[in-house]
Amino acid sequence: MSRELRGLGVSAGIAVGPVARLAAPPELPDRDAPVADAEAEAARAAEALEAVAAGLDARAAQADGAAADVLVAQGLMARDPVLGDAVAGLVRDGRDAPHAIDAALHEHRRALEGLGGYMAERAADLDDLRTRAVAHLLGLPMPGIPQPGHPFVLVADDLAPADTATLDPAQVLGIVTERGGPTGHTAILAKQLGIPAITACPDASVLVDGQRLLLDGGTGLLVADPDDALVADAERRARELAARRASSHGPGRTADGHPVRLLVNVGGPGDLEAPGVPGAQGVGLLRTEFLFLERATAPTREEQEALYAEVFSAFSGRTVIVRTLDVGADKPLAYLPQAPEENPALGVRGLRLARRDPELLAEQLDAIAAAARASDADVGVMAPMVATAREAEGFARLARDHGLEKVGVMIEVPSAALCAAEILRHVDFASLGTNDLAQYTLATDRLAGELADLLDPWQPALLRLIARTIEAGVAAGKPIGVCGEAASEPMLALVLAGMGVTSLSMGAASLADVRATLAAHTIDQCRALASTALAAGSAPDARAGCGGRRAGGRRRRLTPCPSSRSTPSRSPRAAAPPWRSASPSAPARWRTCPASSATSCCVPSRARPATSSTRAGRPKRTSRRGCRARRSLAATPRRGPVKGRRWRSTPAC
Repeated sequence: MSRELRGLGVSAGIAVGPVARLAAPPELPDRDAPVADAEAEAARAAEALEAVAAGLDARAAQADGAAADVLVAQGLMARDPVLGDAVAGLVRDGRDAPHAIDAALHEHRRALEGLGGYMAERAADLDDLRTRAVAHLLGLPMPGIPQPGHPFVLVADDLAPADTATLDPAQVLGIVTERGGPTGHTAILAKQLGIPAITACPDASVLVDGQRLLLDGGTGLLVADPDDALVADAERRARELAARRASSHGPGRTADGHPVRLLVNVGGPGDLEAPGVPGAQGVGLLRTEFLFLERATAPTREEQEALYAEVFSAFSGRTVIVRTLDVGADKPLAYLPQAPEENPALGVRGLRLARRDPELLAEQLDAIAAAARASDADVGVMAPMVATAREAEGFARLARDHGLEKVGVMIEVPSAALCAAEILRHVDFASLGTNDLAQYTLATDRLAGELADLLDPWQPALLRLIARTIEAGVAAGKPIGVCGEAASEPMLALVLAGMGVTSLSMGAASLADVRATLAAHTIDQCRALASTALAAGSAPDARAGCGGRRAGGRRRRLTPCPSSRSTPSRSPRAAAPPWRSASPSAPARWRTCPASSATSCCVPSRARPATSSTRAGRPKRTSRRGCRARRSLAATPRRGPVKGRRWRSTPAC
């Protein structure tokens, strides 16, 4: 009998195949072996760590892009002199080499977890170092991907970078892990390789080798022991998906020609060679941390300029948006001492770092501006962790003083989303960083696997903050993009397009899916899906509704609102006929329209406050009598995100 399991879909795609589980890590002996020569034992431990580092370097040479970067960073961890000193000290205290390495890495892991953010995400990498070093010392087989001799679905508690970096997509049909989340290395590398993947699925512990498994990396659904009918349907959908990917090309647009620019996220020059990058319309997020992390001294202005110029030249004539340095106590720099913080995710990071070291930001802006002047790319710059309009104003002034004309900000904290209208008065564009915005809005650590459902980008609170930001952009006439993981989910991309987002930036491997999905839907259908998602009371309801079915399995009906066909609207966003969907729990701005029995998709309007008088040249307002939507709004006045706006229903109401 088939059994459904749920996890967090982090890499879209459908796979069916037998389970192959990752081998368990080697067990340490119960007691330390007697150590006759402490110096020789310390040398043996150091040799094991160096062997692990050399092995990671060899794997990095076989990988590319993000996979190679992760492996290089992990190799540097193994060669960290602080780790080496800690191991040697434990050996001198009487521990043997395996137990000394285990204990030292355990302490390092606790320290990284305490830092939070980026460094906490790297804590899992230390588990792999421990496993490899202990296996080397005990003469056991090095852990790695199973080789059953046929294609399989890989199931594990979690995967190390060294495991995911060299996966063969021809053999690994899909990935399922009990831990992990949407921003971990498993998710990042699975997307890069185009392998369907699901993380944060604790029930995967019951799966056994050889068991048939069906997984949908887009929805997070797993079916153990599926029947033949389910398998046939999954294989049909997989073929359709492959055909859509193969035929996907050109700029992003809906079926009726509405443009949504599709951009790529770049973490360094190595990402420029990834498949799919040439088809992107530009770079929506150029992370600059690759220049500053994992080094003893700060990069010079000339070094920065050369690397920026390399990226700009690869996107000649196209958009490149550079995010200024996003580090802090969670991503410490060796050459920029920073006191430990109780909660580094909420501390001095991103733009806030300029309060302590303004020269670091000034030199980076100089380098970006110099590289931009020598390029014909359309270069913009944006600051991370902007929380207030005053911060946005200060950054915009500084960037323009350095010769950069196109200046924006990241919207990744709730205060920035709530004050988007005020922030956009000072900048030219904004980009929604949905990963951090979800973390801060739902008060959930991105590494808390058991809380991964709270980081679902379909969470109503997150979607409503996104919508509020986009509405502010529409009112100001300024573009709003999305550069978080939400942009790479095809169905959610439709919702974002329906809200009015102007660009979506994602990993190169996701571009084809999103482009093909947009091309199969009209903008009115996207608006209907946005209405459905925003009216939902939970993430599963929003996802199920936009997937074409209610949580109970009944299919939704999407039809143009009949009242909108004959009555023009004064709202520029309602120029096209609004769509509606039957939603039983719609909030006040999606109330029932008397022209039909379904729910209308309402938009913010510049309608003046309700009054009994009429100004010259303006039609008298329709009576609220007989319209539940207007009665509801009259009883409970609501203001939209932009001052002077009021929510109202479609004109027929």
